[in-house]
Amino acid sequence: MHLLLISNSTNYGEKYLEWPQEYLADFMSGQHIKKVLFIPWAGVGLDPEGLEQSYNAYEKKVQNVYHKLGFEIHSIHHEADPVKAVNDAESIAVGGGNTFHLVAKMHETKTMAAIRKRVMDGIPYMGWSAGSNVTCPTLMTTNDMPITEPESFRCLGVIPFQINPHYIDAHLQGHAGETRKQRIDEFLLVNRDMPVAGLREGTLLEIHNTDIQLKGKKSLILFRFGQEPRDHEPGSDIRFLLDH
Repeated sequence: MHLLLISNSTNYGEKYLEWPQEYLADFMSGQHIKKVLFIPWAGVGLDPEGLEQSYNAYEKKVQNVYHKLGFEIHSIHHEADPVKAVNDAESIAVGGGNTFHLVAKMHETKTMAAIRKRVMDGIPYMGWSAGSNVTCPTLMTTNDMPITEPESFRCLGVIPFQINPHYIDAHLQGHAGETRKQRIDEFLLVNRDMPVAGLREGTLLEIHNTDIQLKGKKSLILFRFGQEPRDHEPGSDIRFLLDH
């Protein structure tokens, strides 16, 4: 497997996909990628006119970045046969947005199974936010509102742990709702054998077969049922996550 799993596309005050550009370029160059099949289905609100327009806008937004890096990108929503597009793809990038809508479309188009097979066979995969979420066993650690009902919560399952992207420790003053940690603790109470990696903004996981590295400037916080959360700094050995 060759995965680049990014917590977020954009840091505050930066341009779109600015902070992870060097990691994207290194990843693609290292895998000798020239063409990328883009999955835009999480991007439901980029154009108020409708989903098709939102997908077009999303493709253009991502193209601007990838073209600058010297790579071609083409969105799957133009394809009459999405499964064939996946099977013919050289690499795959899955954008962020609403995870429920993304998962619903992946099941509806039968691309969930097709992408899983290609990833397990070694096709390079890049994802950010929702695109990282869908590599997990399920979507149950997303932060998103269920704006649609997927056929199943099951996702690609190419990694054996859950990711919570955009993880934040803060609790806003005066806010009576649950913190992110409390929500993850609820998940762990029901799913006691599944670890959750809180992936802070500005960080990513790069996976090559049995090797996994945390990259960026912040730590990853790992949650397990019955244990205190533990921080892991970039460069630390976290290969045990793939052994779960």
